Amino acid sequence: MKIDIFTHIIPPKYKEALLRRADQRFYTENWDKVIAGTPALTDIDNRFRVLEKYEGLSQVLTVASPALEETASPENAEYLAQLANDELAELTLKYPDQFAAAVACLPMNDIEAALKEADRAINYLKFKGVQLYTPTGGKALDSPELLHLYQKMAQYDLPIWIHPARGRAVPDYRSESHSRYYIYQMFGWPYETTAAMVRLVFSGVFDKFPGIKFITHHCGAMIPFFSERLVIGQDYAEANLKAKWKQSLNKPPIDYFRMFYADTALNGNAAALACGYAFFGPERTVFATDFPYDNENGERFTREVIKAVESLDIPQPDKDMVFEGNARRLLHLDK
Repeated sequence: MKIDIFTHIIPPKYKEALLRRADQRFYTENWDKVIAGTPALTDIDNRFRVLEKYEGLSQVLTVASPALEETASPENAEYLAQLANDELAELTLKYPDQFAAAVACLPMNDIEAALKEADRAINYLKFKGVQLYTPTGGKALDSPELLHLYQKMAQYDLPIWIHPARGRAVPDYRSESHSRYYIYQMFGWPYETTAAMVRLVFSGVFDKFPGIKFITHHCGAMIPFFSERLVIGQDYAEANLKAKWKQSLNKPPIDYFRMFYADTALNGNAAALACGYAFFGPERTVFATDFPYDNENGERFTREVIKAVESLDIPQPDKDMVFEGNARRLLHLDK
């Protein structure tokens, strides 16, 4: 069996409500183009046509971007999150073989409402974690108001999915008004994930909340490839710039970075996956495809990521952990 732990969906009732309730920050024209070009986001039958080609493949559902805190007022965001989560719950109940679990969408522009919705989704809807965008409402993931959510998720012993977010309005250079050539998405998103991981480590979140679990999209972004640069950079800063960031941590910073979970959503890049796997290891690497954001309605990513995992020069039991075992343990799917 294979459990795809990070797939994206726009359930139909949520889609229509979002179009009605989104404010001026939400550019419906661009969003409509994405929806039109990626029908499996909203069309369940389209999604099933891909799943049927891979025996034993199931998906964990997360609500696709945009982040509600960047899209709607707090009141509307709360309503939309509840609507989306209710629809995901219906899908997992109706199609348990195809959808192994769901992840809660939260109205992060109202932290009290977000905490309440997390409780409802986990306790009543039986969801297996929550999703956060980075940044969240323009703020870093080590912002004080998020600590209550981290405490709650550590107590539930369920993970937080981290999804990067950066728009075209963030320019590549200060002299320009916007990003060009899709740089903001191709490389801005991995940077956002990397920055969030660094902030979480050095702010002491892992020490404050033992057992906290974060799933990073795109295999830990820049961290595996630049891990030695990170180690040397921190040593240099401490020795020459008199930085004291490391002194408040209970162990070397690099050890905390290996505590993140990293998904395999690298579009089938086997060399990049081997690098990520070498850093995170068999127990912290989880199978994910980023379904369905390709030009084949999710089939290309599904096919190529499976091939990349199969190509890893590791024992079959470790591949089984990546494909299925880690997700089962992390999400408590056998309870």
